[in-house]
Amino acid sequence: MKLTPSITQMRTGPLLLCLTRQVYPVVTYSNILLLVPVLLVTDWLRYKPVIVLQALCNLLSFLLLLLGPRGDTAWARGALFVSSLGSVADVAYISYIYSLVPPQRYQRVTGYVRGALLLGYAAGATLGQLLVSVFAVALRRLFAVSVASMAAALAVALFLPMPKRSLHEREMRGGSGADAVADAEEDPGCSVGPCRQAWARSRRAVRCAGRASQRLAADCVACYSSVAVAFFCVWFAAGRCGFYQVASYVQLLWLDQQPQHNFTAYNGAVDALATLSGSAASLAVGHISLDWALWGEVFLGGFTALISGALFLMNLTDNIWVSYVCYALFKALYMQLITVCTFQIAKSLRLERYALVFGLNRFLGTVLQTVLTGVVINTRSLRLTLSSQFLIYAAFFGVLALLFVVRGVYVVFHTKHSSQENQAERDNQLPEVTPRPF
Repeated sequence: MKLTPSITQMRTGPLLLCLTRQVYPVVTYSNILLLVPVLLVTDWLRYKPVIVLQALCNLLSFLLLLLGPRGDTAWARGALFVSSLGSVADVAYISYIYSLVPPQRYQRVTGYVRGALLLGYAAGATLGQLLVSVFAVALRRLFAVSVASMAAALAVALFLPMPKRSLHEREMRGGSGADAVADAEEDPGCSVGPCRQAWARSRRAVRCAGRASQRLAADCVACYSSVAVAFFCVWFAAGRCGFYQVASYVQLLWLDQQPQHNFTAYNGAVDALATLSGSAASLAVGHISLDWALWGEVFLGGFTALISGALFLMNLTDNIWVSYVCYALFKALYMQLITVCTFQIAKSLRLERYALVFGLNRFLGTVLQTVLTGVVINTRSLRLTLSSQFLIYAAFFGVLALLFVVRGVYVVFHTKHSSQENQAERDNQLPEVTPRPF
């Protein structure tokens, strides 16, 4: 279950503006602060400790809200900071699985992990909605259910097998015994066997780490040097920024739009339905027969324009049901488009370099989200209302749509024109056939 809807429902009335400007921005600023250190130590710690840390942070964040005083924003900010540490630590999951399976199974296990995450998210949102709407469960009891599920996840994480080596250590094991002997012989002071072995291991580790760094840099250059792939990376980072910005503050918008009397909030059900529809859209896009190299940017630009229109309508309407439908459409379209960007980027990468490029795209998206939060949420001179903030997000996706439509139209016309010129050139180069006399 998500933490932000729970905080939203706990605090209403005059505290709504405080949530917008002082509490929820903690998530964005914490992510930018914690993402790089966690990425750097994940492989070194061999993944399992980071997975345990994530489960512990998720449990602790709900305990802070459950046991903390009601209406205290300091406790809410602390819970969100701890939750942010858990969210950035999720990079360890897929790397942990990659370290346990051979590379030829990466594609299959990646699909399993994505499906499990979406199913778990939808199941949690559905369960929370049923407990609140059907069984009238109080919010603190709902928190207790969340704490129990987090405790179970922590117990499972503790019993996960520890990988024998990380992905980078796989590459370090590629050194031969002859290299080890040569490394040891380079040091004349190492005449004892254990000393020779330790010296050889250290030299081999430094050399392999250097080669791995060179390959990582070469892969990044090769990926981002392609203009088409670079554009897909731009959408990946910018789209992720916009999606998480909207998802973080939509609960506050719904709290402001919903009627004050005789109304049951269906936020959880809408979130579950949007997740399932987004999952179906992601699966469907994998079966679309389309020349993505030619029409990919046009596809992204057109559907990004629909996302912008949905957010613009959420800004205009005061009807929460219209807002629910627009958000479901927004989430389904985003999951579809992020899937397109993912497999288009992945085509140019080796599987062991996915974490590098997608981690960098994620970091750039987090930086952009930090800037957007600072401008839209924390700029005192703007004083934007919740609906006005969604107008900014609609304009953000509108600019992104315009960029990709213009780029896509240029690619289509340039490709068509080039193919026509090539065909005309081939026709002109055909040898003349002289008719033979009868």
